[in-house]
Amino acid sequence: MAEQERGKLKIFMGYAAGVGKTYKMLEEAHELKAAGVDIVVGYFEPHGRQDTIAKSAGLEFVPRKRIDYRGSVFEEMDTDAILARHPQACVVDEFPHTNIPGSPRAKRWEDVHVLLEAGIDVLTTMNIQHLESLNDQVWNISGVRVRETVPDWVVQQADDVVMVDLTPRALLHRLKRGVVYERGKAEQALQKFFRESTLVALRELALRQAAHEVEHRISNVTVQTRKHHRILVLVTANPKTAMAIRRAKRVGDFLGAECFAVTVQPSGDLTGLPEPDREAVERHLNFARNLHLETRILEGDDVASAVVDFGRRNQVTQIFVIRPRGWSSLPAFARDPVQKIIGLAKDMQIVIVSDREPIAH
Repeated sequence: MAEQERGKLKIFMGYAAGVGKTYKMLEEAHELKAAGVDIVVGYFEPHGRQDTIAKSAGLEFVPRKRIDYRGSVFEEMDTDAILARHPQACVVDEFPHTNIPGSPRAKRWEDVHVLLEAGIDVLTTMNIQHLESLNDQVWNISGVRVRETVPDWVVQQADDVVMVDLTPRALLHRLKRGVVYERGKAEQALQKFFRESTLVALRELALRQAAHEVEHRISNVTVQTRKHHRILVLVTANPKTAMAIRRAKRVGDFLGAECFAVTVQPSGDLTGLPEPDREAVERHLNFARNLHLETRILEGDDVASAVVDFGRRNQVTQIFVIRPRGWSSLPAFARDPVQKIIGLAKDMQIVIVSDREPIAH
């Protein structure tokens, strides 16, 4: 039996709700249907938008799966039903969505991967703020910490990413007319995420990402380029470590660099750490793996020496570390491993990742 060819993934991406991602996706679904493609709607979230609802008319819908959770019934995409129906293509709205507990998979993008592995093409939607490596930048721009994210490697594996654009002024006009949300929710949105300055900054971020996606697909970074750049990020129990991992991943993607996430422990494992620290380090290592960074636990009593030695053996060119506590206090700073790394790694670039407060509005 011939091996099943993987389905193709097309992502319609925007910078905010209401720019027209779902409408554009449904428009393409109709074009595919008219061309004779067997296409179904696996999940569609209309948000009460009448023009989008009208655009879904005439397409075949696969009924949602109902899941009981804490005395309430929720509806999720029925991946098994779509697999049983096995269309050529499937429309799946809201790619970053977190499934209700009790679902076979935690995230909708994981459900989409199941469909792709079964040879089904998928059209889906997401906003730029849900891209994992941009999480800190979005927080800095908007003051909103986005909780539902998609790992960058998932988006990079897409066969096509279409940026659906609308000027912030036009989007705000749609919002005020009640096209995006009902009027009460629209008023709240205008006070928070939908400030014009926030939308302008998010749109610029989205356009830069679109340019990066084009460059990534055209250049198809060579193995030789990857050999010139290797990045290491030091993993600790510090909660800011997740920010350093995102930043390292983001830079790695632009440079076409291999990335390592390493932690240093005297025992070579995490058993010697207090439970809260062990859980934090494990969480950060798992987060790094999810972003496709190679993780290592190095054995050693001297964090700086172990990190720099590993860096030299693996031709690392940049080391990402969290800004140490006690930065303003010279004795504390002098004892910090970061200061020692800076002293030892004269042949590498040290990037100290510091926290930034959101832009005040």
